[in-house]
Amino acid sequence: MFLKRLQLGLIHVAVAMTLVPINSTLNRVMIKELAISATLVAILASLPYLFAPIQVAIGSYSDRHPILGFRRTPYILAGLILCVAGLLVSPYVAFLMADNLPLGIFVGVLAFGAWGMGYNLSSVSYLSLASEISGENGRGKTIATMWFMMIVSIIATAIGLSRLVDPYTPEALIRAFGYVAATALILGLIGLVRLEPRSNRNTDSSQHSETYTVKQMTSAITQNPVARVFFVYLLLLLAAILGQDVLLEPFGAEAFGMTVTQTTRITSFWGTFVLIAILIAGLLEGRMTKKTIAQLGNLGALAGFVVIIVSGFSRSTSIFYTGVTLLGLGTGLSTVANLSLMFDLTVPGMVGLYIGAWGFSNALSRLVGTLLAGILRDVVNQLTAAALSGYLVVFAIEALMLFIASIMLTRIDVQKFQKNIEEPSFVEKVALAAE
Repeated sequence: MFLKRLQLGLIHVAVAMTLVPINSTLNRVMIKELAISATLVAILASLPYLFAPIQVAIGSYSDRHPILGFRRTPYILAGLILCVAGLLVSPYVAFLMADNLPLGIFVGVLAFGAWGMGYNLSSVSYLSLASEISGENGRGKTIATMWFMMIVSIIATAIGLSRLVDPYTPEALIRAFGYVAATALILGLIGLVRLEPRSNRNTDSSQHSETYTVKQMTSAITQNPVARVFFVYLLLLLAAILGQDVLLEPFGAEAFGMTVTQTTRITSFWGTFVLIAILIAGLLEGRMTKKTIAQLGNLGALAGFVVIIVSGFSRSTSIFYTGVTLLGLGTGLSTVANLSLMFDLTVPGMVGLYIGAWGFSNALSRLVGTLLAGILRDVVNQLTAAALSGYLVVFAIEALMLFIASIMLTRIDVQKFQKNIEEPSFVEKVALAAE
């Protein structure tokens, strides 16, 4: 099982590696160096998440339709290839937008859309596979392994990028993105080799013959009060934590005059403390409840945003890095604990369906957070004519969203969720009696 966890981790690493250059280095270059509107950058960066609704359909479809005896591997592979292709062309899109905005926007929709489709295809499939391979008792270790490896790769990718773009030139940026894309593809392919056991077609069809309509897939979440709360909770939490991706590096450049190399290293600095938090979460597992660990993470990230806001007023890089440290620690604790909760809020036989729903919440939160960040930054800057005001308002709103999410977490009860799933409704009881 240890080898299987490592392979799942490699797939998670591969997909995450394609995200780092786009959501960190490229965002900064487009906003600062190319002077492209943050709103336009945010819209392009959020395009991938418009495909989020297909996660539910993919999860459900792959549950019932194996390809060559495999229910997850083909979807993971297709998604990985699309992610890599989107990463490869993204710097060309940025430079094209600076030269020819209408054509650049058109090509950008295609490039970022390809990456987004790949992200949705792969993530729901490998998370479902992780849940199935690990079993209930091994999910915690699998989650920890996958996220540990992912954060290490994010740190390594950010450090590698910072060196490859030093000194910054368009050619250096394109070359660096190519290296990351090739590495991601190789690691993902290694992770897929003999990972998923081929299922028996007869057995598979008997176990996954149930079909889901769109209404049924939606009602699986909306009819369970705990699932509804968890869905909105994830939306607020992740929109706040992930929404800063599009602005943190441009903020470093604007507030402290950091170079492309220096702002790219912010990601590795943040990732180091996320990694430390994941290790802490592993030590706390069994000693504290998942909800308690998640709450510590939520409040830690909230404190991080508050400190980053203070750094903007004081123009202090030391205070800024303190805020990034708290944000990293909070993100790590919150991520591990909330992923564990996510796996607990699934139903045997409908794993793909529920993981797809939680994946949809994840992607929708990225959409909301990214658009909120980009649009608000530009609007506030225009109204105030102050370079930092837009960034600080966005960070304040994200802190407020974390505060609301922390309150909602107290209403999430896994046992109540299972009870609502296991006990049929009155209508279902009548239908069963009729049969």
